[in-house]
Amino acid sequence: METLNILLCCGAGMSSGFLAQKTRKAAKKRGISGSIDARSESEVASYLESIDILLLGPHYASFKEEMAEQAAPHNVVVDVIPQDIYGMLDGEGLLDFAISKLEK
Repeated sequence: METLNILLCCGAGMSSGFLAQKTRKAAKKRGISGSIDARSESEVASYLESIDILLLGPHYASFKEEMAEQAAPHNVVVDVIPQDIYGMLDGEGLLDFAISKLEK
């Protein structure tokens, strides 16, 4: 996978912002280009045309079905970030998780 566009979604975007930053570093090390950004739930709709995968913070798990419906017309994969990856701000782990979801 050479290009990857990931959007992380959580409340205010603080934790997901740090996680996005660490994931960008992991992607750069692996030679993967694209974008890895964090936005609030209210901004997601405006990014659906330009992303491959939408990853929700664990506290947004209840929104997964609703977000998946919004994302379906754009062929965007939607999933919830595992708590251990989110809690540890594990950029490598998140990158692996996103890639595994896109390869299914």
